[in-house]
Amino acid sequence: MTKLKTINIKGKEYVEVNERLKYFRENYPEHSLVSEIIQCTEDHCVIKAIIAHGGAVISTGHAHEVRSANFINKTSFVEVCETSAWGRALANFGIGIDSQVASAQEVVNAIEQGKVPESSKGKVPQKKNTGGKKKLTSSQFDAMMKAIRDGESLVVKQRMDNYSMTEDQRKLLTKAIEG
Repeated sequence: MTKLKTINIKGKEYVEVNERLKYFRENYPEHSLVSEIIQCTEDHCVIKAIIAHGGAVISTGHAHEVRSANFINKTSFVEVCETSAWGRALANFGIGIDSQVASAQEVVNAIEQGKVPESSKGKVPQKKNTGGKKKLTSSQFDAMMKAIRDGESLVVKQRMDNYSMTEDQRKLLTKAIEG
């Protein structure tokens, strides 16, 4: 496969979604890339991207974005979500994954979410007690939503308490489990 242009983030090389998309369009003109909004509210969005050929689904990718996650998401969380879903579908298709499935934007978003906002600098941070639980990642959230859709609601319900998650994530999972 052609070596795609990468960017370096924290010492690792990532292929940006625009590079994956260009390669896909140039090399697979008979394939389609379709976005499906799974759920979208004022606060968050879940999008599924599908790569198909002749009506057959070849690859999918899911993404979840929260409007309040960072500055860009305040006005463009749906667009960011769609781009991330495309990146994951293209990665699952085999484009731009020499070592990482995550898109560069996903990595940047994760890093940004860990940064202290300018307005908080100099203040003592208030750490929320998570009870030693591991923070639920967007990939884990997506996997839980998929498991619910695949009829594994009970397993997800049992595992939810193992993770620290946002109130929005908890509400979405609970709503999906309850059907």
